[in-house]
Amino acid sequence: MKRLIICFFALLAAWTGAQAQHPSANAINAKPQQFTLANGMTLIVQVDRRAPTAVHMLWVRAGSMDEVDGKSGVAHVLEHMMFKGTQSATGSTAPGEFSRRVAALGGRENAFTASDYTGYFQQIPASRLEDVIKLEADRFAHNRWPDGEFAKEIEVVKEERRMRTEDEPRALLYETLEATAFVASPYRRPIVGWMNDLDNLRPDDVRAFHRDWYVPANAVVVVAGDVKVPQVRRWAEQYYGQLPTRALPERKPRVEPPQAGVKRVEVKAPAEQAYVALAWKVPGLHNITNPSAEDWDAMALTVLAAVLDGYDGARLQRALVQGQGANAKRVADSAGAGNGLTGRGPQLFVLDGSPAAGRTPAELETALREQVARIAREGVSEAELNRVKTQWMAGEVYQRDSLFYRARKLGANAMLNLPLDADDRLLAHLRTITSQQVQSVATRYFGEDTLTVGVLHPMPPDPQRRSRPMGGMGGRDF
Repeated sequence: MKRLIICFFALLAAWTGAQAQHPSANAINAKPQQFTLANGMTLIVQVDRRAPTAVHMLWVRAGSMDEVDGKSGVAHVLEHMMFKGTQSATGSTAPGEFSRRVAALGGRENAFTASDYTGYFQQIPASRLEDVIKLEADRFAHNRWPDGEFAKEIEVVKEERRMRTEDEPRALLYETLEATAFVASPYRRPIVGWMNDLDNLRPDDVRAFHRDWYVPANAVVVVAGDVKVPQVRRWAEQYYGQLPTRALPERKPRVEPPQAGVKRVEVKAPAEQAYVALAWKVPGLHNITNPSAEDWDAMALTVLAAVLDGYDGARLQRALVQGQGANAKRVADSAGAGNGLTGRGPQLFVLDGSPAAGRTPAELETALREQVARIAREGVSEAELNRVKTQWMAGEVYQRDSLFYRARKLGANAMLNLPLDADDRLLAHLRTITSQQVQSVATRYFGEDTLTVGVLHPMPPDPQRRSRPMGGMGGRDF
């Protein structure tokens, strides 16, 4: 946090001094442009001259989805190891040197691993963009580190798993829920990995994952900010475009088989409250340009989630937490809804919450399902739909004011093979979703055969369990 604040004020000072050179500072000057480099790597450039800063992101279409059983967590461990040094013909870097160099340039950097991809980013003064392109290209192609660095970092990852999953009851519930809901899909494995797999992971497992998937044709570079497109393209060709290419491993389809009945799982863990999560398998959005019937259903399900929980005082809040409405009784201390709209694998629609004092998880499950059943019976009002759509538009406009947000959206969409204008198309489509479409998906997707129920049963704290520090883990997760 201290580094972020220092860099923020440094960039703010640079921006203030450069106001006279940027008379159109409040305007976004161009639409994003996309190029394919000589070796198959994709480059996306978004010009935005509101401040003399730039965001550089490298995305690799390889996440936990690309792992195999027995090596779960390897994508995330590789993300950590990417900060541990390089070896190339032009020189080498030591562990931690990448971060020190970015800081010396006046920037900040980090990385993140997801199911579908891994990303690395730097936010720097625009004048230092070439330096970070050169650094990241070298790291992408020449990541090298000794076994001793792996031995230290794997312990960091294990501690991260303990703190973020094993010591977090709701995270533990969701890990168990996804492992139960999915049978064939690699989404059943946690991104951080199972502890047994981490115990048995070897340095060469991580090196092999890098060799297999960190291939130019499997990567996308996104640059956004106060830049010139021809110059960025020349730098990208110079540093990224010359990297050697090689064939990717064959991606075998791993289609999730149809579910044939409700699944239930219970987790006992030290916690203050019980918790309930209901997850239904639903279609995802794959074609935003010419949506199929399932694509439209995916968007209608997203609207349904927003009607239930998309603004202060939405249906779940009013009916279950506040206890408003005819014959209503307060059932929950919290209640929420969410739809997994996009991804390389199957998606889930989730309802969750904590029962109020004196209420049971079973009562909350019934109440949550009744809210969807009510929409299936009665539909939703135009006023509700309009409020949801207004909230979306306002939120999107606000978020687009962030250069980092726009770069991240471009990269994430590219990883899912969505077009550059996917967000504009999505908003346009969502604005057309009708009450009848929302009612239709509420009727068709919430039966027993696609449902997995997870219940957290609170237990008293274990007096033998050692306490853990509240500080960061020293890892590279965003």
